[in-house]
Amino acid sequence: MLKGIHHAAIICSDYDRSKAFYTDTLGLRVVAETHRAERGSWKLDLALPDGAQIELFSFPDPPPRPDTPEAQGLRHLAFAVDDVAQVAAALEAKGVAVEPIRTDEITGRRFTFFKDPDGLPLEIYEAG
Repeated sequence: MLKGIHHAAIICSDYDRSKAFYTDTLGLRVVAETHRAERGSWKLDLALPDGAQIELFSFPDPPPRPDTPEAQGLRHLAFAVDDVAQVAAALEAKGVAVEPIRTDEITGRRFTFFKDPDGLPLEIYEAG
């Protein structure tokens, strides 16, 4: 039986830039960092406070995402937060462009989107 999401994997185009974004800008904790010389690749395991993780990978010359956000595959990655406006303001203070805050028509909860350095759509969603 499924118990929850363990991790999401992201392939970046610039490892150092993305590592700084996910650790410094978003404040995720580094669990492990592995250089895989035979692949010309890095793997960075990042922890969220609830125990879920993000695996950040670099590979030589990865193809770009075809379109945002309506390409086939993972549409976006959403993070639960207590206060969307507060987190959005903190991101903007760090130079991250954040869309206007909206309200989910179905749940009544507030949310907004921003992008990582490669344009991957990320969401902050107000948890109950």
